[in-house]
Amino acid sequence: MKRIAVLTGGGDCPGLNAVLRALTLALHQAKGPEVVGLCDAYYGLLDEPPRLMHLRPELVFEILADGGTILGTSNSGDPFSWQGENRSGEVLQRFKDLGIDGLISIGGDGSTRIAAGLMDGGLPVIAIPKTIDNDVEGTDVTFGFESALHCATDALDRLRTTGESHRRVMVLETMGRDAGWIALTSGIAGGADIIVIPEIPYDIKVIGDQIASMRGRGRSYALVVVAEGARPKDGTALFRDPENARLGGVGWALARQIEEHTGIESRATQLGHLQRGGSPSPVDRVLATSFGAAAARCVMAGQWNVMVALKEGKITTVPISEIAGKIRVVPPNHSLLMTARSLGVCMGA
Repeated sequence: MKRIAVLTGGGDCPGLNAVLRALTLALHQAKGPEVVGLCDAYYGLLDEPPRLMHLRPELVFEILADGGTILGTSNSGDPFSWQGENRSGEVLQRFKDLGIDGLISIGGDGSTRIAAGLMDGGLPVIAIPKTIDNDVEGTDVTFGFESALHCATDALDRLRTTGESHRRVMVLETMGRDAGWIALTSGIAGGADIIVIPEIPYDIKVIGDQIASMRGRGRSYALVVVAEGARPKDGTALFRDPENARLGGVGWALARQIEEHTGIESRATQLGHLQRGGSPSPVDRVLATSFGAAAARCVMAGQWNVMVALKEGKITTVPISEIAGKIRVVPPNHSLLMTARSLGVCMGA
């Protein structure tokens, strides 16, 4: 191959630039194909003229610790549903016209699903899993998650002191969509008393009774962490933007319910996009770099239509066809759930 493209799709997260750097440097070191970045994912490809960025070592060498992505990203440019129109054929033709022989798609479950569709159309693809939500099937962890975990845990540490000072219930809402990895892991790391995740629909009576019991034992405050996709029993998740299926607001709703049930003053904090921003943690820098280098090795070996992944501590690959369209949620027997319950943490049910 003489020329390949790379894009960063979906929501941004720490570590994207580290992947671009590793991919570019590794292919340059191996005397591999030219690397062309698509600006703002498929928007840059379909614009006239196309908006491209030629990735060279001197351009990427200093971006290891930078948050965001130098290419820009988008979570609304699906070629198979572009404002109600299927433009995937146009995308495939544009790749041919630009002399691009293969695509490196850095993204979450949505980006991988799109990549699988283009793969079925004849485009060689390698996927690299990223998302703070940690919900990509086929890998034990995605880069971006650990950095978001640091942010959420720091927020819980701060909420603890103000909750204790005012004798309040402090509720922290994290991201995660339909998976509770950020809420569960940060809840354990931050010493939360109650953790509410989408995989376990919550009962407000159970939560209220737990807080009242804590107050009866002399605890003057309570710390609650809830994932944005959490929902009550016999209820549905809350959307701040139902038309575009953007979740949000369960933290405020839960705080209000707790106050009504217990009479204890409750406050909610929505962490939001703070989890996506900033410099990647050292762990995410190493993981993102490892994924980028692994993708470069796949290119040089002619191993396409796979996703690079971390499985049982080893960098490996899985066929895209096996994981496209799937999400990885917290299983009911996961060790983190066992850990939380053994400490007396209430899971809301």
